[in-house]
Amino acid sequence: MIEELDAKLAVAPPIALDAKAVETLRAVEQFLYYEARLQDQHAYDEWESLWADDAIYWVPANGEDTDPETQMSYIYDNRSRISVRIKQLKTGKRHTQTPRSQLARIISNIELLSDAAEGISVRANAMIYEESLRGVTIWAARNDYRLRRDGSSFKLVRKKIVLVNNNKPIYTLSFLV
Repeated sequence: MIEELDAKLAVAPPIALDAKAVETLRAVEQFLYYEARLQDQHAYDEWESLWADDAIYWVPANGEDTDPETQMSYIYDNRSRISVRIKQLKTGKRHTQTPRSQLARIISNIELLSDAAEGISVRANAMIYEESLRGVTIWAARNDYRLRRDGSSFKLVRKKIVLVNNNKPIYTLSFLV
């Protein structure tokens, strides 16, 4: 079911921007910028609090049309595994993050694909600058988000990050993408 929706949204145009959609898009943009800032600042607890209980955090390998249940992914975390990932990062014992990478990301090309009772679908591009002991790495990605309204903000229900070079060896992905 999720894969079918992904396939439809992959080529779907953004929704028409009437006044309500513009307001939703602006709120979504602010939420995505906030999430990016938390990731860049290694604000792990705050970032974890953005996730819904039924969340999926997914970084596929070898393309974007893979099935995470049967094919390899760099990351395919449910809500429990997201929590474990955060606990590991907070130990200070992740050697590829000692010292922590300096990060700065740009989120752009934000498109509102659907806004329905079950949630909001959004697509955006991301460029992540990572400075670490091994040097500088630039990561480029196409991100698909599924958000659920939560009061005046949102919860992340699903985040799919398709690295543009995911068909090549990736030496480490030890920070929050």
